[in-house]
Amino acid sequence: MKEKNLEMKEMKITGFFNKDSEFKGDLFFKGSFRIDGKFKGTINSDSILVVGETGKVEADIKVGYLINNGQIKGNIQANEKVEINAKGRVVGSITAPKLVIEEGAYLEANCQTSEKVIQPPLEKKINLGNKP
Repeated sequence: MKEKNLEMKEMKITGFFNKDSEFKGDLFFKGSFRIDGKFKGTINSDSILVVGETGKVEADIKVGYLINNGQIKGNIQANEKVEINAKGRVVGSITAPKLVIEEGAYLEANCQTSEKVIQPPLEKKINLGNKP
């Protein structure tokens, strides 16, 4: 059911940067947003971000769902899913519960696909001898 809701939300683009747009700064949005131009900065939303084929994004991204057909450089965190389609390129890091990489996509990233960040175990002190 959740996937169907995301598909319906994706059809309703509430914001858009066209291929001739260039924007630097902080982007916050509700609903779905599509970038076909150039963006540099930070992106924060619980919704869907679509980067089109002509999109070039250099940003720290925190979204609900990311669909990439363009170029992204930076750190990506998604609450639900990251999709990198055949023409998509990502350089950076990705953290998401689900990661889909289509054949032909370019990926140069550290990826973590668990819902919780796993903490390294604490070091145990080893007692050699009788000293506490």
